[in-house]
Amino acid sequence: MAKSDLKTVTPPHSKESEMLVLGCMLTSINSLNIAADALDENDFYYSEHKIVFQALKTAFRLDKPADIHLISEQLKNQDQLEAVGGISYLTSLVQYAGTSAHIEHYVELVKNKSILRQMINNCHFVEKNALDEPEDVHTALDEAQQRFFQISQNANVQSGAMIEEILSGVKSEEKLPYLEELQKRQESYQEKGPDDPGITGIPTHFIDLDKMINGLGKSNLIIVAGRPAMGKTAFGLNIAENVCFKNDMPVGIFSLEMSAQQLLHRLICSQTGVESDKIIRGSLSGVEYQRVVSSVKMMQKHKMIIDDQPGLKITDLRARARRMKEAHDIQLLFVDYLQLLSGSGTVRSIESRQNEISEISRMLKNLARELNIPIICPSQLSRKVEERTGHRPMMSDLRESGSIEQDADLVVFLLRREYYDPYDKPGTAEVIIGKNRHGGVGTVQMAYRKEIAQFTNYTPISSENEESNAAFAAFSPKE
Repeated sequence: MAKSDLKTVTPPHSKESEMLVLGCMLTSINSLNIAADALDENDFYYSEHKIVFQALKTAFRLDKPADIHLISEQLKNQDQLEAVGGISYLTSLVQYAGTSAHIEHYVELVKNKSILRQMINNCHFVEKNALDEPEDVHTALDEAQQRFFQISQNANVQSGAMIEEILSGVKSEEKLPYLEELQKRQESYQEKGPDDPGITGIPTHFIDLDKMINGLGKSNLIIVAGRPAMGKTAFGLNIAENVCFKNDMPVGIFSLEMSAQQLLHRLICSQTGVESDKIIRGSLSGVEYQRVVSSVKMMQKHKMIIDDQPGLKITDLRARARRMKEAHDIQLLFVDYLQLLSGSGTVRSIESRQNEISEISRMLKNLARELNIPIICPSQLSRKVEERTGHRPMMSDLRESGSIEQDADLVVFLLRREYYDPYDKPGTAEVIIGKNRHGGVGTVQMAYRKEIAQFTNYTPISSENEESNAAFAAFSPKE
């Protein structure tokens, strides 16, 4: 065989992907945590990358910060700085770093190349073993199967957790033994007293709703469904402002329908109780102007991030949401609204709108779990509601996809009867809990002020009459 016919087979690898991962780890604590947890030094092809990653992983295990200076000092103390190309190469890694929001994709690329190399190495071992013609063929076959099974196990490290690990706190969310966590709950309950509502999730400050759903649970996807003009955006925005301004928690908002300026106008109307037209025209009284000034100053003290980029793909939204979480530690995400999102753009998702909506709802649920925060997302209902007597929405009315009800932890329907009949319960709205994965279902009555697009707690008139009767009982003539 001629020399020209010989080819050097290079194992699968991607130097660019490895550099991107290491660069992100050196510049972002979030990237350091993700990559150090998902990768091993042997997942890197280049020896200098293995050394740098090992130093970064050591910093991760010791819960120490990691940047160019600290890692270079660590490598210098171990006489390995020159082996990786000196501090100049570490600097080039940082300059080569991509967007830290895409760290999972970079890690996946490095991991995939590593798996392919492991497969090739094991194929060579199996081939050599088979060519040696072992006496016990079944033992050789079992060993080959075991080698490939081990690759599969390593590729899926988070395959599950033993109940013992969860109860002991090793793999629990709170990182505490179950009994210790339960004891803390008991102590907290006793401190609060019997009058405390006992909400374990994030309070929406809608009292009856909080009692029914136990507040907004972490990692929950909450779908707010209704026909147009039912107040879906207003309801979600009211919850977002309550969480932000009353609970003092950072909140992220993706507004695909309205601009940030329009959304801010709604917030000011809701917070001040001043009608929208008056603020737009500037026809404010002195008292109303002072209310606006007071609300604006209050809102400036809290953290609410509004992203009004239209026509977002679900993949873009996920990347932006991760950046929001990393930069501002948002505790709630409001996406307005589901049908305005586009799919990832794969061939499969564009076959039909139903498949696309299924993909979007599934990825929103995965995002809620990944960020460990509740996500509120309004969704349109089909026209079947208009044809039905009473116009009461049902789960089957969720538009374009049945997978929405499967992915959602909580499905909330909004019904304002006065929209169909001005004399039917004006100023009120029904919040119908159609699905609650972690509790019961039912209906909550709320008040709705359409002039400022605001939902508030509902107080029945009958209770006010009872209080009035009791107050004036002393003045009534006695028989």
